[in-house]
Amino acid sequence: MPRDPDAFSPGLVAALRQALDSRSDVEERQMFGCLCFMVDAKICLGVKRDELLVRLPPARHDEFLEHAGVRELSPGGGMQGYFFIEPDGYARREQWEFWLGQALAYNPQARASPKRKPRQNPED
Repeated sequence: MPRDPDAFSPGLVAALRQALDSRSDVEERQMFGCLCFMVDAKICLGVKRDELLVRLPPARHDEFLEHAGVRELSPGGGMQGYFFIEPDGYARREQWEFWLGQALAYNPQARASPKRKPRQNPED
């Protein structure tokens, strides 16, 4: 099935690539219908259409929800600390720097997802 051509804003992807360009520990991976930017093998930032995905400290979840243009990745509470930021929430330079700064500052404390075990061949 072909991917949705509007899934990732090219301008937002380019801006994140530029912001992370000086780092050697960044990998891009598609997941959650997003283009995620893994920093030190952990989800840190991402893009879904024109929204910015950020991973922030779960202990400050409610505080971040008070910002304009912010919504939870998982309103059911299963993904504490993951947020989508609408364009109005990151359009100004100070907003952009705030969200990227918060995500990158939290990244060293964030837990990495456990490595998946390779699938076993049923014939083995």
